[in-house]
Amino acid sequence: MKLAVLVDNSTFIDRYFLGEPALSFFIEEGDKHILFDTGYSDIFIKNAEKMRINLRELDFIALSHGHVDHTWGLTHLIRLHMEAKNEGIIHKTPTIIGHPLVFESKIFDTVGEIGSILSHEKLNRHFPIYFSKEPLWLTDRLVFLGEIKRVFDFEGKDSIGKIVTNQGEFEDFVQDDTALVYKSSEGLVIIVGCAHSGICNIIEYAKEVCKEKRVVDVIGGFHLLNPEKQQLEKTVQYINELKPDHLHACHCTDFPSKVALSKVANIKEVGVGLKLEYF
Repeated sequence: MKLAVLVDNSTFIDRYFLGEPALSFFIEEGDKHILFDTGYSDIFIKNAEKMRINLRELDFIALSHGHVDHTWGLTHLIRLHMEAKNEGIIHKTPTIIGHPLVFESKIFDTVGEIGSILSHEKLNRHFPIYFSKEPLWLTDRLVFLGEIKRVFDFEGKDSIGKIVTNQGEFEDFVQDDTALVYKSSEGLVIIVGCAHSGICNIIEYAKEVCKEKRVVDVIGGFHLLNPEKQQLEKTVQYINELKPDHLHACHCTDFPSKVALSKVANIKEVGVGLKLEYF
């Protein structure tokens, strides 16, 4: 599997890409091309062009959850594909994969709408959409986890605003938060968006779904932004016992949390332009 970072808060020095507080990864697994999240704006397309990545040839768009910094780029992807149709440019029509709640409205008091800018109905006119709470294998070795089991009492407990569904308005515990997992020859590579469901919960569920205890890498946002002392301590303890080969913590992982994790794990730098390969 090959993974390229199209959007992150940071960019590499002397690599002239664009960054924003958001996330998007491009993944190649076998003959499948997968976009994991779309960031906040159109910079994932601009960065992909500089990296010679063709986003007109996607098979899947997997969404980690419905927040603005992971889904608002979808409007620009629609334009890219619509223009390809108009100009007769070769392209595929990717299937969007997500949790059933991923396109529901999400409201935060001081901001307003922080969920997807597109409704399921409008987006479905451009791309087919497949919802799943259960694990869904996109290839023989790459799985979309669906709804994450929350087993640890120190994470995944906080609500972020409200979610509005046909049943009413409720506290949003971001049940749509999920991840991708690749089964490499050396163990699991776990690809996360913001880990609202808890980074340790995600890793445990990945191990259960894939029937594999070894973890090679975890890349993405760990949702450790000024975390409570207990959460950080318990997370560090868990990672220490897990003993992954390395971690690519980025996006919503603050510097003090990276420093704490670096005491028990090999923390790698992440930025737009990074390319990784796993076998």
